[in-house]
Amino acid sequence: MDWRAKVELYEQIRREYEFGVGSIIGVARKLGVHRRMVREAVRNAVPAQRKKTERPAVKMAAAASLIDAILESDRKTPRKQRHTARRIYDRIRAEVPGCTPAERTVRQYVERRKQVLGLSEHETFVPQSYRWGAEAQVDWYEAYADLDGERVKLQVFSMRSMASGAAFHWAYPCATQQAFLEAHELAFAYFEGVSGGFATITCRAR
Repeated sequence: MDWRAKVELYEQIRREYEFGVGSIIGVARKLGVHRRMVREAVRNAVPAQRKKTERPAVKMAAAASLIDAILESDRKTPRKQRHTARRIYDRIRAEVPGCTPAERTVRQYVERRKQVLGLSEHETFVPQSYRWGAEAQVDWYEAYADLDGERVKLQVFSMRSMASGAAFHWAYPCATQQAFLEAHELAFAYFEGVSGGFATITCRAR
């Protein structure tokens, strides 16, 4: 699991612990994770990144100068024409006699060298933080219920606080404008204490 996915899982665990099941073992069972992870998520909102043990690339020593030369030349080359790790691996086999590293070893070494040379591009992910009572998200979803012995489809209004994750739900036969406005009024009363409701309401597209 990559770090970004783990951040999202930690957020889900923390919400479930605070507003859902409410116990370490309950959250672990519901989400199918180890209790140790639940405890870590409850203590820290953001998971710690593991430090990778740096191993000396003995098999890459003979090809190091070639790899650096290739990566440096790629700086001036259009993005689509730059060397892939596979292409560098093929060049090593053809141009460096006696150097026979595995393709995976070459790939990992190339990635490390790109980081050192400032050539790597990584997606940056910043966990979002919201001020209390400042923002909420509104949406409709469909649900089914048995009313008077008959299975009917309902339109359920949902408003979720972006800060706490707490949510308000109210079901209607149809998602009309009148129902939409009434549900907002009920939701503001449910969250209580926020004058005029949330500062920002985001309505998700269905």
